[in-house]
Amino acid sequence: MKTPKYLDDAFEEVCKELKQMFLKKHKDYGKGNILDMGELGIVFRISEKFNRIKHLLMEGKKPQNESIEESWIDIGVYAVIAVLLKRSWFKKLEVKKNNPSK
Repeated sequence: MKTPKYLDDAFEEVCKELKQMFLKKHKDYGKGNILDMGELGIVFRISEKFNRIKHLLMEGKKPQNESIEESWIDIGVYAVIAVLLKRSWFKKLEVKKNNPSK
């Protein structure tokens, strides 16, 4: 990955990664896992990711599975999903059939 020259380009690159992660996981999970518990479920998922990161950083441990960066990306994805849920878009909209990011 090439290092961006500007902060806004770097932000855009991370947002692309969030979208890719969202599409990858959405393909596996669908909407049910979010719609079952709604916003509260998202809070629990973010809390679990946050506590995992905190534990690894405080203990100076190397993760055995997903990287700390992947956990941060997951938290970002959950935050976007929460906004989509609040706007009622998550429930009523579908992913494009021919989405190149899949």
